[in-house]
Amino acid sequence: MGDELGQTEIRVDDAVFPRLLGVEDTNLRHIEGHFRSRLTARGGRISIEGPPSEQERIRRVFTDLEALYRDRADVSIEDINTILRLAGTDSGYKREVQPSEGLTVIETPMGTIRTRGERQERYVRMMDKLSVVFSVGPAGTGKTYLAVAMAIDRLQRRLVEKVILTRPVVETGEALGFLPGDILEKVDPYFRPLYDALDEMLSRDKVGRFIDRGIIEIAPLAYMRGRTLNNAFVILDEAQNTTSGQMKMFLTRLGVSSSAVATGDLTQIDLPNPEASGLLEARELLQGIKGIGLVEFTDQDVVRHRLVADILRAYRRENDDSQK
Repeated sequence: MGDELGQTEIRVDDAVFPRLLGVEDTNLRHIEGHFRSRLTARGGRISIEGPPSEQERIRRVFTDLEALYRDRADVSIEDINTILRLAGTDSGYKREVQPSEGLTVIETPMGTIRTRGERQERYVRMMDKLSVVFSVGPAGTGKTYLAVAMAIDRLQRRLVEKVILTRPVVETGEALGFLPGDILEKVDPYFRPLYDALDEMLSRDKVGRFIDRGIIEIAPLAYMRGRTLNNAFVILDEAQNTTSGQMKMFLTRLGVSSSAVATGDLTQIDLPNPEASGLLEARELLQGIKGIGLVEFTDQDVVRHRLVADILRAYRRENDDSQK
């Protein structure tokens, strides 16, 4: 094996232990198949016998899986595969934070949210400590979801008075006039990913009440012009489709006790000139400024269905080939 064998145990909550193991220990055997170690389960404990170099990764897999079973009635094999992949069983990925630090937990009224993987951990810590954070990477890496979770957490703890969710709605001038309905009806389709995240963290009624009272504000980026945003947590989604001027305008809206998160995917720029992306410019221009952070996700960090990462890699290979 190359490593001296060692043995350790993991204690699992009795309330989730049988479900975590799966019918006839199918989950346990599936996880064991991704390691060289031998796993046995008895009396709320999982015994690990194998190379010491694997033990912390296996411990992390079961910690994440236990948390998932507490939050959900059903956990799919794809969920387990995502946890395994983020633990480094098939990509060489290794968690950079010290094991003793544990995973960051964000509490929302609808349940507990835990970070998955080192980059998500770093992202949440940046949002907690810095005034401006840029989150760049492909779909499915938790950029927007974790930003909304952090916003709700700040709101619950009364660290901010309001949450503002914005994005460039129509990239060629944000011309909404041709769409039917009032402003909320016009922008609603564009903000659906943000609504979906809110619905997982707050009840539908509470989301509606917060919007009615202005505690949560959802508006196109153009509507931020001329404002000063105090005591607010501001999220700019789809930031890759801002122009340089729009990004500058957004960043200079911050007032007292406010913080901002800008999320975007630089492979999905819809501007006529992709090189003019405000997110692309800000990523280069603002490096090294105290109080500003950047986290860059890759397809290794995708936490949706396993196929999402494979699809992203296939499209990237196609793009690379077409540019040769």
